[in-house]
Amino acid sequence: MQRNVVRRGLLAILAMAVFGIVAQGVRAHHGWGWATDEEFEISGRIVNVRLGNPHGEVTIDAKGEKWVVEVGQPWRNERAGLADDLFSVGRTITVHGHRSARKSERLVKAERVVIDGKSHNLYPDRES
Repeated sequence: MQRNVVRRGLLAILAMAVFGIVAQGVRAHHGWGWATDEEFEISGRIVNVRLGNPHGEVTIDAKGEKWVVEVGQPWRNERAGLADDLFSVGRTITVHGHRSARKSERLVKAERVVIDGKSHNLYPDRES
């Protein structure tokens, strides 16, 4: 009996610890909290694409450096006029958004993407 109580207590502590770690990772990544407040612009050639949920990621080569650009969820990209084929490997894009607050991390959250001279605003209601 006492052994079961101890076992349940240890399992409860372990579950809370795992939940705390997972929740912290999700909170740190999603939203805008991980990015700087300053506007950031970068241009490069697309070298890799992963579209889908929770958001798409487009890797670009900008002057020899690989940067990961978070674009929108499928519905947000569609609303902005960004068809999946616009993110083809080899195409040059310009990204306006906010970079990671970690200077060593080459990660940008896109607010607006320019492809073939056409601007696609992912967050039209967001104040710049």
